[in-house]
Amino acid sequence: MKQKRILIIGASSAIAAACARLWAGDGARFFLVARDAEKLAAMASDLGARGASETQSFLMDASDTSAHAGMIREAFQAFQGLDIALIAHGTLPDQTACEQDAALALREFGVNGLSVIALLTGLASRFEQQRGGALAVITSVAGERGRPGNYVYGSAKAAVSTFCEGLRARLFKHGVTLTDIRPGFVATPMTRGLPLPAWLTSTPEAVAKRIVSGIGRGTDVLYTPFYWYFILCAIRHLPRAIFKRLKL
Repeated sequence: MKQKRILIIGASSAIAAACARLWAGDGARFFLVARDAEKLAAMASDLGARGASETQSFLMDASDTSAHAGMIREAFQAFQGLDIALIAHGTLPDQTACEQDAALALREFGVNGLSVIALLTGLASRFEQQRGGALAVITSVAGERGRPGNYVYGSAKAAVSTFCEGLRARLFKHGVTLTDIRPGFVATPMTRGLPLPAWLTSTPEAVAKRIVSGIGRGTDVLYTPFYWYFILCAIRHLPRAIFKRLKL
């Protein structure tokens, strides 16, 4: 079996790390990108112990769009091409603080929306040139409808999902897949302290299994866990007159 060449941006995030551990079992080769050198070193060691055949690391703040081109170039050169690129970085803004500070709202939108679009643009051109491979990006079910509790975050994710819709159609003609991954509630360090309903909250490991499988199949839009597809179907069809009165 061919060893997959995998780029992960935001590699130290809980969901991305769980995906990497699954791929490592198949002897994958990794190009890991994150801001924290210690976390990258620990992750590389762990993946090696789990079966990864090679791991390279690159320090980068994904919000620094000027660094994207150099990182992408190095990733493709490292393995003479890539099979998978997963974009998994992001923040969970303080909605109330964003409502009082336009600069903060724009900064959070930039991290969760604009920086992802910039990365997709750079990666898409390289995958298009090699005429194959799988792009994947973690968005969120929050992008389906704007809710008063997190509409800065949700609108950034919605922008990425809409961007992916058009980009997917462009890349399809070149044999490249693009998976828009929309997790629901997941127990991660980013959501720690939030009052998430236990019966709707999944683990990074469970979510990762579905992501790895979905990317392998070339799924266009992946809800994880699967039941979020049905929850969002119902939410999308709620009339606005009702939706705006709900405490969501």
